[in-house]
Amino acid sequence: MPIFSASDLVELFLAVLLLAMAIITRPFIEPYARGLAPRTGWCILLLGLLPIVLRLALLAHHPAPSPEVYDEFGHLLVADTLRHFRLANPAHPLHEFFETFFVLQTPAYASIYPLGHGIELAIGRAIFGLPWAGVLLSSAAFCALCYWMLRGWVAPGWALLGGGFAVMEFGPLSPWMNSYWGGSLAAAAGCLVFGALPRLRRSPRARDGALLGLGLGMHWLTRPYETIFLLAAMLLYFGRSNVRPLAKPALAAALALIPFVGLSIAQNKQVTGSWTTLPYSLSRTQYGVPASFTWQANPVPSHELTREQQLQYKMQTSFRSSGPETIASYLQRLEYRVRFYRFFFLPALYVALPFFFRSWREWRFVWLVLTLALFAMGVNFYPFFEPHFIAAETCLFLLVSIIGLQQLSALNADAARLIIFVCIAHFVFWYGRSFLDHPGPDRRTAVNRQLAQAPGRQLVFVRYWPQHIFQNEWVYNAADIDHARVIWARDLGAADQTLLNYYPDRTAWLLEPDATPPKLSPYRAEEEPKPQPAPPPPAPHNPPPLRFEQVH
Repeated sequence: MPIFSASDLVELFLAVLLLAMAIITRPFIEPYARGLAPRTGWCILLLGLLPIVLRLALLAHHPAPSPEVYDEFGHLLVADTLRHFRLANPAHPLHEFFETFFVLQTPAYASIYPLGHGIELAIGRAIFGLPWAGVLLSSAAFCALCYWMLRGWVAPGWALLGGGFAVMEFGPLSPWMNSYWGGSLAAAAGCLVFGALPRLRRSPRARDGALLGLGLGMHWLTRPYETIFLLAAMLLYFGRSNVRPLAKPALAAALALIPFVGLSIAQNKQVTGSWTTLPYSLSRTQYGVPASFTWQANPVPSHELTREQQLQYKMQTSFRSSGPETIASYLQRLEYRVRFYRFFFLPALYVALPFFFRSWREWRFVWLVLTLALFAMGVNFYPFFEPHFIAAETCLFLLVSIIGLQQLSALNADAARLIIFVCIAHFVFWYGRSFLDHPGPDRRTAVNRQLAQAPGRQLVFVRYWPQHIFQNEWVYNAADIDHARVIWARDLGAADQTLLNYYPDRTAWLLEPDATPPKLSPYRAEEEPKPQPAPPPPAPHNPPPLRFEQVH
């Protein structure tokens, strides 16, 4: 069996061709980039527009993404709630039909997530009629702010290169830009914070203090727990400085931060009934999820769970070790997560990373390593990990790459240029290849299209088969359930008649999502889940022989 297939060889040939083209065009590109780099406004505009234009060019082959993971539906519920100019929705009188993941049903009907990502989705829907437009805008803001942040740390040319790396790594091909899970908004917040720090040290100004407070507020509304480490990194940065000149910027930062904290406290009150209880925390009390920190005991759900919620609870608790947390288990989890940090680097940049450590003679780069370690150790107290948990550090990972290239360039400029050209060729190749992909509609889209063709308002009862994969949840609803065109409800058997009586003017459907393809059929009240057929009893005159099986 050959090691490389024909398609592999074609891809390799195209990658080499693209690299050759990048090297050949170098005399034309570099002078233009050097002239553009110091022009802050034009660079910010270019880096903001570029990821949007590149992604929109793929729409014919890769349309706007459909939500798939329950986290995405949770953020979309926040956005829809905000669209109705409220922070929580009234509890539904028949909420047992609408139980799902990461959504509170009482004392209010609301998502468990903070407001940040929902705000960007709501803005996208309000302006462009599409929540995904908010994702595009936040991705564009992040790429543009990467350049602004890097301008505080390196020369303009290197800052422009870092902004280009942000477009290639976190732009049109990134999961952050092609889902509703979040990442770019917290990353943009990190740019504001880490870009303001060196500016405040050089020349303390209220404007930079306000940008610092804006970044902290945005991050608080997206990743509250990780904001602790953002604040700690900020204090560590100024730990060796004279703090008196920072009084006015600190006041500006506090004034910019106050509205975000007030909005968060108001959400707590509207959703949980308490000013200080986060929706996240109430979900742990009611449903036992999300998982608690490793120093805490596993929560015990106070609510009766559906079968799917029970499986979700078991999965979340399985992330924890069976015994109490130890130094060994903590370090083992920390070592395992190192592999996920490759998300933040283009592959060719691995070669430049070791050269970053030549810059350790400067305290600011020692601080950079300490900040990365602080976040890594802090989020390690949570038993689950996703790259967007530490999205605020994204610009710092880019800074590490740029400093590594800068140090390598001082030793061998041609080697540094080669790495840059490989990064460009890598992106151009995979971006061009995206035009050859033609993914079909997902299972949920096909069902939604069928419902869109039905006249009037719809009520869909979702019936899972025994072998249903619990993560594939289908029961998600709009903020205003009663006035939604399509309502998704759990099939509760004979109790379904209660919901049918509550919505007499709706066309009722039965959805069996575990069929291939998912089966949508008119609902009939007499339908009950069919039991699995039992094997026929053995004939009396011919008893089956005894069998002895080895248990593994």
